[in-house]
Amino acid sequence: MVNQPGNYISALEDFRHERRMAALQEILGRITGKPVRLLSYSDISTRLKLEGASERGLQEIPIDAIVGSVGRYSDFTRSFLPRRDKDAERWARVKSATSSQLGLPPIEVYKIGDAYFVRDGHHRVSVARQQKTDRIQAYVTEVRTKVPLTPDISPDELILKSEYADLLERTHIDDILPDLNLNLTVPGSYRDIEEHIQVHCYYMGVEQRREIPFHEAVRHWYENVYLPVIQTIRERGVLREFPGRTESDLYLWISVHRGLLEKELGWHIRSGVAAASLAAEKSPRLIRVAQRIRNRLIDRLIPDQLEDNPTPGAWIQSQNIPGSCLFLDILVPLSGEEVSWNALEQALILSSCSGSQVNGLHVVAEGEETERSQAQAIKNRFEQRCLSAGIQGTLSFASGEISRQVVNRAPYNDLVVLNIAHPPGSRILDRFGSGLRTIIRRCARPILAVPGKTSPMDRLLLAYDGSLKANEALFVSTYFAGKMGIPFTVLTVIEPGKTTARTLQHALGYLEARGVAAEYVSATGPADEAILKTAQERDSNFILMGGYGFSPVVEAVLGSSVDRILREAEVPVLICQ
Repeated sequence: MVNQPGNYISALEDFRHERRMAALQEILGRITGKPVRLLSYSDISTRLKLEGASERGLQEIPIDAIVGSVGRYSDFTRSFLPRRDKDAERWARVKSATSSQLGLPPIEVYKIGDAYFVRDGHHRVSVARQQKTDRIQAYVTEVRTKVPLTPDISPDELILKSEYADLLERTHIDDILPDLNLNLTVPGSYRDIEEHIQVHCYYMGVEQRREIPFHEAVRHWYENVYLPVIQTIRERGVLREFPGRTESDLYLWISVHRGLLEKELGWHIRSGVAAASLAAEKSPRLIRVAQRIRNRLIDRLIPDQLEDNPTPGAWIQSQNIPGSCLFLDILVPLSGEEVSWNALEQALILSSCSGSQVNGLHVVAEGEETERSQAQAIKNRFEQRCLSAGIQGTLSFASGEISRQVVNRAPYNDLVVLNIAHPPGSRILDRFGSGLRTIIRRCARPILAVPGKTSPMDRLLLAYDGSLKANEALFVSTYFAGKMGIPFTVLTVIEPGKTTARTLQHALGYLEARGVAAEYVSATGPADEAILKTAQERDSNFILMGGYGFSPVVEAVLGSSVDRILREAEVPVLICQ
């Protein structure tokens, strides 16, 4: 029955059709770059460092999981279409036999991970696929490897698997940390991981003045370097910003990005800051790409003085670390003039209460250079003041327009502390030309504006009008009251069409729900007058409030409560964006 002419001739015609499909598949593969050849078992065994085999007996295996061959990987495509005309007779006999009562014997395969490689029975697999059979009988020999293999593996993935196997063979990191998953998606990255560990081992030895065993360095690197970054990635949801990538990919990218930022900015950069910056600058998500295009267009087309505020509350969302210090990094611009040092003194007072680090910044105009002696004097004074206060501080230098430099560097910090040397004037042109006003409008972080003298910042007045920015100030007030134990007063100025008694009740409910006690005051009349008057009456030594609420042009023409408070306040003013 196997040699019935009708069955055999029909099988030959099927073979010719499969050969045409194989040729077409190879053409499409060259166009798309998608692999169409079977994997070589010999190549895989060399790459993945196979470690012995075990007989698993007769099993029914999924045909789609058969991806390679022992010895005949060039005779068939990845989907087992025949590539050689000389196989026509054999293929047709096998196809004819599938219709007979004799049937076909099981094939023989090696199993590596979830993928199978044919030892014997290539034509049977090809015919079974042509008949759209899902599963096939096979004698299975399972080959052990430390690196898992899947049926859908691509050439790049195979290179990565090979690199991973090499890493494990050299370092035995899987024996030291059995649960560690170091899956990467970029060829060459496993060498980078190994270099990170070796560098960490070197500096451990320098610090501890002894030879560090490799296994000890691996554990220390994992617990103190790798794992904290992975935890940051998870807390901030950074993996969502890079579809198709792994946590280990992001560990490497954040480490590189952090190094570049530290070199550019001259400050120590936390992993969370580097992760947020990487997502903003490199994420391929459409919304991120659109944001980057929008920001570039705004930067080129709209003068700084007319740019609008960042999205209210964006800074709070970027924190994403409940219960942590709210101001881990404080930016302090220093002009070198005596009055500018008030901002540093105020930052040091705040840092001593919150455990922050201070990032100083001295900016000179484009094309100018600070004299070496002057720059060194500023640096020495900055470092001496930080050292005396027991605060970690680093001063960096930059050139360009001062307000732009401050705004560009603010996102790498949690708070900007500025001296009120030149507050916004009372006239329209003065307001338009105010650098302080431009920084406050454009800055993506809260601003602490410091007048001619510093304050212990231990009696707070919160000016609350129910706006989005005032709600951010309300959030910050809970930090000062709860974590730092500062008593405070909440003031709502009743203004028709804007604020009512219910506005004050909202603040009361918010604070009570968080176990924060405060005094509540309502007033009428111009908001700026009420805020300044209440601060004086309550002996408040700093004011917390929301920033500008209208467009830059409207604010400049009509004036703002923020401007007057900056001109007349005798205590620091913390402005939330």
